[in-house]
Amino acid sequence: MNTPLSVSDTPVLKLLNVESAYGPIKAIRGVSLQVRRGEIATVLGSNGAGKSTILKTISGIIDPRKGSIEFKGENITARDPAFIVQQGLSHVPEGREVFPLLSVHDNLLMGAYTRKDKDGIARDMEAVYRYFPILQERSAQDAGLLSGGQQQMLAISRAIMASPDLILLDEPSLGLSPKLTKEIFEIVVRINRERGTTILLVEQNANMALNAADYGYVLENGRIVMEDTCAKLREKDDIKEFYLGMKEAGVRGERRWKKKKNWR
Repeated sequence: MNTPLSVSDTPVLKLLNVESAYGPIKAIRGVSLQVRRGEIATVLGSNGAGKSTILKTISGIIDPRKGSIEFKGENITARDPAFIVQQGLSHVPEGREVFPLLSVHDNLLMGAYTRKDKDGIARDMEAVYRYFPILQERSAQDAGLLSGGQQQMLAISRAIMASPDLILLDEPSLGLSPKLTKEIFEIVVRINRERGTTILLVEQNANMALNAADYGYVLENGRIVMEDTCAKLREKDDIKEFYLGMKEAGVRGERRWKKKKNWR
């Protein structure tokens, strides 16, 4: 996928040697990464690798034990989540987590609660209804009555309503059919290309993520073990073998992957 013209060499997000834990269990270990303004970056990894913990640490849900996080040049390490949202960062959590007893329309308005520009809010409401017409059809319906796929659409749209500089998107394909997953990813790419919104995506579906994103990181046991453009990652034998399920990559990928694990 071609990198959009709006991508800047300036990183909007930087993590340096970040460590986070749940009690005595370290979830991420010395993670360093950056996301350039205007791009889609992805973190790949198996279940339990620490992908969601990275996003929770960035958005302030979890305080890191070590390291630093910069957003738009400002240190946001361990800052309050409400402060981080006000700086222009939206987090779409794993499992969607919509407000089930509020209508679709009111869920969207909740995404815009930090904004005062009524005209801008109205324009963004129109935009999300263009991206996801089913939400306009169901605008008066309680969000808890939507299907899983529709709730994912609503969660993404609620993040857009904050007019963020950066969206953290956690496992958007979780529990969705292949057809619906494809539709969701196509809209995510449109949001990035048309609005210039920077996106950090974590995803187990490596094939979808690598085709949607511009740059990728591979996470194993809480550590970044590989990074490159997604075009180059798709051609690496070990990625083909272990993440894309392409057996023709042969034993070379397996040997290299084992060597990386031994090196860690």
